[in-house]
Amino acid sequence: MPDTQQSQIDGFIFRDLHPGVSMGTASDRYAGWLGQIYSEARYQSQMTSRTTKIGGQSLIERVLPVSSVAEYFQHFSVLELDFTFYGWLADPHDQPTPTFRTLSLYKEYLAPGNRLLLKVPQAVFARKFWRSGKYIDNPDYLNPDMFTCRFYRPAVELLGEWLHGFIFEQEYQIQKERSSTGEFCARLDDFFTQIPPDERYHVEVRTESFLSPAYFDLLEKHSLGQVLSHWTWLPPLSRQFALGRSRFLNSGRQCLIRLLTPPNVKYEDAYLRTFPFDKMVEGLLSPRMIEDTVAIMRSAIDQGCHINVAVNNRAGCNAPTIAQLLSKRFLDSLSDPA
Repeated sequence: MPDTQQSQIDGFIFRDLHPGVSMGTASDRYAGWLGQIYSEARYQSQMTSRTTKIGGQSLIERVLPVSSVAEYFQHFSVLELDFTFYGWLADPHDQPTPTFRTLSLYKEYLAPGNRLLLKVPQAVFARKFWRSGKYIDNPDYLNPDMFTCRFYRPAVELLGEWLHGFIFEQEYQIQKERSSTGEFCARLDDFFTQIPPDERYHVEVRTESFLSPAYFDLLEKHSLGQVLSHWTWLPPLSRQFALGRSRFLNSGRQCLIRLLTPPNVKYEDAYLRTFPFDKMVEGLLSPRMIEDTVAIMRSAIDQGCHINVAVNNRAGCNAPTIAQLLSKRFLDSLSDPA
């Protein structure tokens, strides 16, 4: 590895890792990243606190201001925003929502070349919601008009060139309640037929049985990207990639890997073990996750596809350090014998 690249990675700078790679994180503004991504003294008087309840425990998080995204993009080239998963951008009367206003604040600090990935609201793509201690059916599941009017159009109009991708995340469905693969694919087919065509769509399915030939035919038909997700109950990334015959189907020649939680570790447990996300946790990071990700990065480059990697703190406790480990292994792989 050249000394210049080594120095950049040691300083948590990943923007110039490779022309075919965009390294980023799932969410931002973590106080645990001070001294790595964010300057220690710059935000001390601007941070706020919020209480998050996880697994019956109350955690107090310190959050940096939205303006910190400008410094974030000095280190990374892409950012996944997940707060859009929880709210529409327009209300039923076509008026801006609080989620829209927060997204507008982000726009104020974006520079040319910055890239945002937006999670589509769960109100669009979740078959069931968790409400008041139980799952309830979502009456608006796969409603194409609501997606188009209340999320897609406002997002495109607001963000323009900064909008790099849409992530459609489907929740895990337990066996006794899941639909057949045929019914699942038919409903997705109908939905993607009716919404505006766009080369920035990526779909994440968290039910392994849905990763079937019919599902990948659906992705190919609509030129949708397969999100390769390192998540609790999904098979390894290499297995997910192989199930899709190691292809990249997005018409924009983009691929997305999301590194979320360790194998067989629930969201709540991963969160409690990793909070406040300022250092690595011994034994939590999966070495196979690193190796599989690097292999898929290499495959994407070989096939002329640009790959985006979004790292979550819960994958090992501190997303910048995971990105550092991943970047070093990737650059080393470029010089490995074939």
